[in-house]
Amino acid sequence: MPQTLVLIGFAEALAAPEVAWSLVDAGFAVVAFARRGRSSALRHSRLVTCHEICPPETDLDAALADLHSIMRSLRGAEGSQTVLFPLDDTAVWLASRVKPESGWLLAGPQGRNVELALNKCHQLQFAREAGFAVPRTACARTASDALAFSNTESFPLILKPVECVPVSQGKVRSCRKWICANDAELQRALAEWKEQVPLLMQPFIVGTGEGVFGIAAESGIRAWSGHRRLRMMNPQGSGSSACISQGVPDDVRSKAEGMIESSGWRGLFMIELLRDQSGKLWFVELNGRPWGSISLSRRQGLEYPAWQVQLAMDPQSQVGLGSSSEPGLVCRHVGREFMHLLFALRGPRSRALSEWPPFWKTLGDLISVRPGDTFYNWRRQDSDVFFADVYNTIKDNLFKARN
Repeated sequence: MPQTLVLIGFAEALAAPEVAWSLVDAGFAVVAFARRGRSSALRHSRLVTCHEICPPETDLDAALADLHSIMRSLRGAEGSQTVLFPLDDTAVWLASRVKPESGWLLAGPQGRNVELALNKCHQLQFAREAGFAVPRTACARTASDALAFSNTESFPLILKPVECVPVSQGKVRSCRKWICANDAELQRALAEWKEQVPLLMQPFIVGTGEGVFGIAAESGIRAWSGHRRLRMMNPQGSGSSACISQGVPDDVRSKAEGMIESSGWRGLFMIELLRDQSGKLWFVELNGRPWGSISLSRRQGLEYPAWQVQLAMDPQSQVGLGSSSEPGLVCRHVGREFMHLLFALRGPRSRALSEWPPFWKTLGDLISVRPGDTFYNWRRQDSDVFFADVYNTIKDNLFKARN
C-alpha cells in the first residue's frame, strides 16, 4: 500500500516542526509549503521537503495558484490518498479556497467551520451561548465606533482585529493589537489603525492564560487536555514561552463540549481562556488549527496532529480514545524565553500594564531548569530544527521591534 503524503503549511508556523514529526512518527510522508524568501526552522529538517509559494501578504491569487500547482504535482497514483493540513490561520483561509484536486483530502476546517475558525465575533457568540463568561464586546469599523465604546466602558481597553486573516486589495493585511490605558493611548492606537480592518473592542483583563484542547469526532470529543501559561513571550500579551500541563475541570469541559457540539466543529481545537485575579475564567478565542504549545501535548503522548489526519482519512477512526494527559509537565521555548527576558528589561508600553515581570527575578526563573522540563521543537535526530528555531525566533522578533 503506498505511503500517504501529507502537505502541511505554512512551514513558518510555530507548531510546524512538532506537527511534521507527529506525522512522520505515524508513518506519513510529509511535504511543507512555505512563504517564498521566508526563513523557517522546518527548512532545516532532514525529514521534510519544503516548497515555496508566493506570500499571501504580497498576492493572494498568486499564493493560491502556487499552492494549487504544488498539489497537482504531488498528487499520488489513482486510488492513493494525499492530505492538505493547514497549520495557521492564513493557511486555513487558503485551504478553504484552493481548487479541489482529485485524490486530496482536507484535514482542517471546512464549510461553516472556516468562518468560525477565522472570525472572533462568531466565536464569542458560540462561547456565550455555551455558558462561557465573555467580556462586553463591540465591533468598531470607524474611529467614531471606537470612541463611542470607550465612552461607555472604563479603561483599560484592548483592541484587536475581528478577522484572523484580514484581506484587502488582494492580499492579507497585518494588524496588531493595542492595549489602551486612557484617551491619549486610544487616540494613538486609532491613528495607527486608520480604519483598515474591523476591530474587536473589549475591557482589558489582567490574568493568566489557560488552554483547553481536544479532538472532535462524529462520536464526540476525545483526548481532553489542558495547560496554563507560566510565561508569555511578551508580558503585554502573546503566545506562551513556557507552559505547564493541567487537567480540565468538569464545568469547563461541559461548556467547551457545548460550544464544540453546537457549532458542529470537527477535528482538533484549542479554546483559549483567561483566569483573572479573582479566579474567574473568561473566554478569549477558539483556535481551529495546531496551537503553538503542541510540543507540550506531544510530550504527554497526545498526538493531535497525526490524529487529525487519521480522522480526515477515516471519520470512524478510534484515534485518541483512552488517551490521558499528564498534569505538571513543563515545556519551554528557548527563543521565546530569551525574548521574554528582553521584554522584561524593556518595560511596559502602556500604563494599563501595572504588573510587569521584574528583570532579575525573571532571569533567575529562566536559568533555573528543573529535572523533567521539556523544550519546544527538540528532537535529537533532527536537532538542526531546534537551533534554527531559536535563532529565527530571536532574529524575527528583534527585526520586528526595529521596524
